[in-house]
Amino acid sequence: MVQELCRREIPISYLSSGGWFYGITTSLMHKNVELRRRQYAAATNPSFCLGLATRLVQAKIANCRTILRRNHTAAPDTVLQDLKRDHVHAAQAQSLEELLGIEGTAARRYFSEFMGMLKTDGASPDFDFDGRNRRPPRDPVNALLSLAYAMLAREWTVTLHAVGLDPYLGFYHQPRYGRPALALDVMEEFRPLIADSVVLTAINNGEVRSEDFIRRMGSVALTPEGRRRFIETYERRMSQEITHPVFGYQVSYRRILEVQARLLGRYLCGEIPEYPSFTTR
Repeated sequence: MVQELCRREIPISYLSSGGWFYGITTSLMHKNVELRRRQYAAATNPSFCLGLATRLVQAKIANCRTILRRNHTAAPDTVLQDLKRDHVHAAQAQSLEELLGIEGTAARRYFSEFMGMLKTDGASPDFDFDGRNRRPPRDPVNALLSLAYAMLAREWTVTLHAVGLDPYLGFYHQPRYGRPALALDVMEEFRPLIADSVVLTAINNGEVRSEDFIRRMGSVALTPEGRRRFIETYERRMSQEITHPVFGYQVSYRRILEVQARLLGRYLCGEIPEYPSFTTR
């Protein structure tokens, strides 16, 4: 079975019961060495890195705003307008550090209204949300967000590897030992559309409940049964088909990741003038 999957260039992922991504089994390294050479050269160009990072951050902010407009019971106009201004300011950033500050501000605005998208009607105080925290997450909502982001990063790491890119050399996130920087780069625009959406669906539809969490020494994690149901919610989202905003055809979110990775490769090789970031209405 493993031999056949390698022959078909289908990677096998290995994860712990807690969702930690340990590695993959793949066929031989992707043959497109020119693509990786272009990636390594582009990563040394500050102007290129800032330009690509700006498009990714702008798409993330736009998608956060869309998720609020779709799911919030009454998203404040002030927050929506502030996010719109953050989107404009991101395009004016003069450095990656300045862009990181703008992204952080937009994220705080977005998460300040995240509770308004949770339809618990006060029935479960366990799902109260008062901002993002992690390492370790200290409440159920943050535990779900952290797990969803980890699964999305794993998804992108495998996808980038499969199309011939090096997932550990990014343009926005800086390289660090063991850190899939490029996967973290390109997942930015998909955080709200996939990861946050999965968390909202799991809670609002009752697919995870208060009893699905373990609390130990100030940290919170899912039980095995709760994790199984949450992963099912995630897989449904990845299989959901939507219309690709660039090409206009129906495609699943999992396939969209591959399409975006290949578009990034074409951009790196100079085949298209810019990377077409992914936003939805």
